[in-house]
Amino acid sequence: MKTIDTVILENWYKSNFENKLKGRRILFDDIQPLIENLSSKFKKEIIGYSENNIPIYMVSIGKGPIKVLSWSQMHGNESTGTKALFDLFNFFETSGDELKSVCDNILNNCTLQFIVLLNPDGAINFTRENANNIDLNRDAVNIKAVESKLLRNVLDKFKPKFCFNLHDQRSIFNVEGTENPATISFLAPSEDLERTLTKGRKETMSVIVAMNTLLQKIIPNHIGRYTDEFYPTATGDNFQKLGYNTILIEAGHYNNDYNREITREFNFYAILQGLYFIASADNFSHYKPYFDIPNNDTLFLDIIYSDLKMMKNGVETTEDVGIQYKFKVESNELIMYKSIENQGDLSKYFTNNKINAVKLNFKELKLSNS
Repeated sequence: MKTIDTVILENWYKSNFENKLKGRRILFDDIQPLIENLSSKFKKEIIGYSENNIPIYMVSIGKGPIKVLSWSQMHGNESTGTKALFDLFNFFETSGDELKSVCDNILNNCTLQFIVLLNPDGAINFTRENANNIDLNRDAVNIKAVESKLLRNVLDKFKPKFCFNLHDQRSIFNVEGTENPATISFLAPSEDLERTLTKGRKETMSVIVAMNTLLQKIIPNHIGRYTDEFYPTATGDNFQKLGYNTILIEAGHYNNDYNREITREFNFYAILQGLYFIASADNFSHYKPYFDIPNNDTLFLDIIYSDLKMMKNGVETTEDVGIQYKFKVESNELIMYKSIENQGDLSKYFTNNKINAVKLNFKELKLSNS
């Protein structure tokens, strides 16, 4: 298995990532000028419009026989993959001498299509759903949303060998058996309730094995495996069932990286290594190490207040209180706030921010239950 030199890759990234995209809320207005400024190496086209008439772009590059389709922000509040894709576009523009062979290998052997920001209406509201409150990732059977129709039309016309379905996951997830947040998690979606190991799933798993191999060199024990429970209406499950090998990447938390600027870097590395493996592999049969990737667990909290005094039924007591940060849009600004995720004995949970709360007042913390 060929893996990219991580030292060279990290050095390239420091100077070449797309620094015009930052933060959690990435909108169409943020990406449009970047798309328009892409060189003639890329084909750029508007493939349709969202429910609220915002353009949806597809960017294409490469001339090889292996077709790969990627899309980001089908959930409007999951933007890490969008930032990573623009880092990838920069790589194709300026890979440099040391990584030129990687770039050439991909572009000579693959034809790549990218739908960047599939759900621009949801991005404005920072919601999973589109303007009509449809979760595009649960709309693969009914295909009611205009954005779902666009994605399916591209799939049916392009007929890719592989798909990259880019998402974000909550910071509640840790890597099973560790106290580390699941910074990147992978999934080879199931095609049926029995989770049958079909030829397509094995091929999908082999690409994930290559991506995991690279990431373990950079962030060991921060990579998890998402549950492969079959979801009958989910996009990845249905695309896999249709014969389009679909790789799900869930970008998660890294220590104090609430804007996911560090995670985007690892996300970019995963996508690039996945494409490099697809472009250069003799076969896709090396799938068994996929099952060595630990599962996601749900034992990570953004903050744990330990021994916090509070009143319950008129009696003073002490409890641990676990916090997850949540986000909402107010006056067109993204606001991060503390929300109570769990209470009680939280000794089995993990966090990078544990606070001895003996002298703190519960009411003064202004914690939200929503």
